[in-house]
Amino acid sequence: MIHFTVEDHDGNRQPIEAPDDMGLSLMEVLKASEYPVLATCGGMALCATCHVEILEGQDALGEATDTELDQLEALPEYYPTSRLACQIRISDLLEGAVVKLRGEDN
Repeated sequence: MIHFTVEDHDGNRQPIEAPDDMGLSLMEVLKASEYPVLATCGGMALCATCHVEILEGQDALGEATDTELDQLEALPEYYPTSRLACQIRISDLLEGAVVKLRGEDN
């Protein structure tokens, strides 16, 4: 199991535990945990409605892909640590990370 923290739009933080052996994305875990993540494109990096900011642990996750960056750069507001949750797989690279929800509800 992988443990990380999610900060919601109000600044509240909640620890999350997710299995790392099912090939899930961060977006899928956030939706299953009932966070307000639209993810209208279903995880194809086409809509950026699963926009999150990695507050801690960004270095371990590596760089965003060009497709991901194209979507992020189209947002009215994005940050150097912005990522699309659909493009981050649940793995040991996410262990201990802190993720802030951004998306359309920010």
